[in-house]
Amino acid sequence: MAAPMRYDGKVALITGAGNGIGRDYALAFAARGASVVVNDLGGDMKGGGRGTMAADKVVEEIRAKGGKAVPNYDSVEEGEKLVQTALENFGRIDIVVNNAGILRDRSFARISDQDWDLIHRVHLRGSFQVTRAAWPHMKKNKYGRIIMVTSAAGIYGNFGQANYSAAKLGVHGMANTLAIEGKKDNIKVNTVAPMAGSRMTETVMPPDVVQTLKPEYVAPLVLYLTHDSCEESGSLFEVGGGWIGKLRWERTIGATCRTKDKPMTPEDVRENWDKITDFTDATHPTTSTESTAHMLSVIQNIEKGGSKKQRSTSSRGIDPDQAINQKMKPTTFTFTKKEVILYALGIGVSTQQEDYLKFLFELSDDFCVIPSFAVVPAFSAMGDGLIGGVPGLNVDPTKILHGEQYTELYKPFPTSGTLTSRGTIVDVLDKGSGAVILMDVEIFNEKKEKIAYNQFSTFIVGAGKFGGKRSSDKARNTANPPSRAPDASMSEKTSIDQAALYRLSGDRNPLHIDPSFAAMGGFDKPILHGLCSYGYATRHVMKTYCDNDVSKIKAIKVRFAKPVLPGQTLQTDMWKEGSRVFFQCKVVETGNVSLSGAYIDLNGGTTQQVSAQPSGPALKSDALFAQIQAGAKSNPGMAKKINSVFLFDILKDGKSAAKWTVDMKSGSGEIYRDVPKNKKADCTMIIEDDNMVDMASGKLNGQQAFMTGKVKIKGNIMLAQKLGELFAGVQSKL
Repeated sequence: MAAPMRYDGKVALITGAGNGIGRDYALAFAARGASVVVNDLGGDMKGGGRGTMAADKVVEEIRAKGGKAVPNYDSVEEGEKLVQTALENFGRIDIVVNNAGILRDRSFARISDQDWDLIHRVHLRGSFQVTRAAWPHMKKNKYGRIIMVTSAAGIYGNFGQANYSAAKLGVHGMANTLAIEGKKDNIKVNTVAPMAGSRMTETVMPPDVVQTLKPEYVAPLVLYLTHDSCEESGSLFEVGGGWIGKLRWERTIGATCRTKDKPMTPEDVRENWDKITDFTDATHPTTSTESTAHMLSVIQNIEKGGSKKQRSTSSRGIDPDQAINQKMKPTTFTFTKKEVILYALGIGVSTQQEDYLKFLFELSDDFCVIPSFAVVPAFSAMGDGLIGGVPGLNVDPTKILHGEQYTELYKPFPTSGTLTSRGTIVDVLDKGSGAVILMDVEIFNEKKEKIAYNQFSTFIVGAGKFGGKRSSDKARNTANPPSRAPDASMSEKTSIDQAALYRLSGDRNPLHIDPSFAAMGGFDKPILHGLCSYGYATRHVMKTYCDNDVSKIKAIKVRFAKPVLPGQTLQTDMWKEGSRVFFQCKVVETGNVSLSGAYIDLNGGTTQQVSAQPSGPALKSDALFAQIQAGAKSNPGMAKKINSVFLFDILKDGKSAAKWTVDMKSGSGEIYRDVPKNKKADCTMIIEDDNMVDMASGKLNGQQAFMTGKVKIKGNIMLAQKLGELFAGVQSKL
């Protein structure tokens, strides 16, 4: 048998604890080790008068049994004073039970302003004031348990209690929101509707019934809901006489009462009334977003010209027959080089890295788009489709998880322009614990050429068990890496602001920036976008196996396994088999694999080294480059010291006569006539043949040549300072 539930070290504030059920709450908490603030104004049940006797008597009773308690005589409208009593006497506040209440029953026609206002001031405003005063202390302590007290009158209504009913349903609405806001700080908030004998129930129930509804049959539920071990939050319970029941909202499937471009009339409503009120196959929305999902699906069906007859989905909101082959409304994505640079920064490109100019500087000769950018225009199409509503998919956006991603590129992305994305639901799978939606998104350029294709695999939590198939021949499957040690690994620490930066590329889900929304998803803090890790991994493979040549990337596939927190370090382990690079990403700090079953397919072809022998017209500088290569071979430390790639465009009478690539990143240094595809220059120099020889021999000052226009420099201008080291070994031979 489990150990008894204790509250040692906890401080509980009970309002209206001088009599009835409030007194029973206070005694029960104290008996199990809690320190209790017994609040009671000491007035009558209509809110008149005040005194200290009621609270004092309960405190004395607790102390007589060895418990800890202090009285408080303030109105709940002065919530700060109640909480201050707890802090001054016990140093903290852990539990609040908003039990205080009064009655001023009148039929609606006879309710005065005072009757209305006083009821709301005690029940609704009082609960607000006390809870608001305790809230910051609970947030600071990362712990809180709050009970709101409603009643059957608030849930169902009751003759003569319009004022009371409105206030009591109001506290439940407040509890629902506080449960959402408090989740990230471990603050649980629930509502109970007790049926127990008290001064208030004595006015509306027969004496024999009141005797069976003892307060001690209600208190156990309140104690359980406020215990450390209870994870329940945002719920509503009825309790009385030893019976407890949980309530939830129920909604009919409803009916569509209009068609596109036609007015909706009262007659349309009358015609559909039986369907509107039919609770067969009813649904039970639990969040505001879930409650609108079906409506959005219906609206989209109408705008697409669908009929009034709306097919009902399964009880879990999924109808594969209706959803499959649904085409999303095309979306356009207009971008400039600024968006390309912003995306590169969002996936970790830094000015501290080699080749950063080609990704971050729009005037760079080889400025280009990192291939994983192809998910950005497609993402908006996917989001608009699922969140905007798809017939047959009654989807709660808060339950959507990005499961897998596949991207295929047919040509390198332009650095600016307008793209059109066209999405289609290609399959819906039943995984038991949820549904998997496969959506294909094709991307077209302004010439209507297809330049990329994406497949989004999204998992809808809790939407399974609708009787569908578990697998699909349309899915782009993952692939496990070879069973050997990685061929290569690359690790990189993400920025603490990485998610804040990446979201500017289009995925603005608050989960990645707002701690409150992260808590709703079950995370202690905002997490990094899975597609941000996807971009990091793409960069790592491209750097390791493609020398940062974006044209080498053909296709990318990943499964999103576990979340990454901004500031953590991503390690990409890689295995190369033919034209496929298998990889997985893990978080170095935790060892958790974040991307699994992943691979990148490379475009075919290999880079051939170009001979250093002249292939164009004979130039004076030909001998210079031969001597540079000889010098590099005889002095291995030179390449390591220079550690840069230079491109020299040699002119003859103003026209390009030869191009030489001097690669001082390749260990011992390599010299190439022309420009190999896999060699990207850090610094490009355009210079006449004669001037090149004069500058290398020291006859022409390099700075003077630059200032007078005899040499033009592109790329990293600062690298020109290393030319002296490059030419040092050849000056005496020229």
